[in-house]
Amino acid sequence: MIYRNRTPRHRVFVSFHHEEDQAYKDYFVRMMGDDFVDESVEDGDIDDNLKVETIRQKVRDDFIRDATVTVVLIGKSTWQRKHVDWEIGSSIRETKLNSRCGLLGILLPTHWDCNTGRYTHRLIPPRLYDNCKGNNPYASIYNWSSDADEVRERIHIAFLRRNTIQPVNSRPQYKNNRGGNNFRGWSN
Repeated sequence: MIYRNRTPRHRVFVSFHHEEDQAYKDYFVRMMGDDFVDESVEDGDIDDNLKVETIRQKVRDDFIRDATVTVVLIGKSTWQRKHVDWEIGSSIRETKLNSRCGLLGILLPTHWDCNTGRYTHRLIPPRLYDNCKGNNPYASIYNWSSDADEVRERIHIAFLRRNTIQPVNSRPQYKNNRGGNNFRGWSN
């Protein structure tokens, strides 16, 4: 409980692969309980029949806008998802209406690299990976943990970094989801 006294409650946007990792996202939110405010998009929050740009505007202005930290839950196919790429890019961009979010990734138990002590850069969302490089990175990637105190501390660290380190957001956005082992356009 020591962390609860030191770390404030943050507004967290959770980015993940909805089809594969919804159960982990749901568990993550339950595990954190009242330790953060979940700013994520839920099924039914946005009409699927809207144009892609309208959906993205609603996500940015109605969900990410209020978040202070974006947590990317990284399953085996998360790196392929165009919406995850876009959500990361929107989260770390400072605009007139939206402040920049802190950023961290969590390798899910379904990811090949979880608990191996390393991660394969080609199996991480590229925009997240760009922000984890160097001696003083904007973001960090951690293994899945069921320890809410540990996760809360990591979220707070990401929050503190958001205004002290400049993020990397120069990569072109995914236009489509990547498929299989399609690494074209994904380079260090």
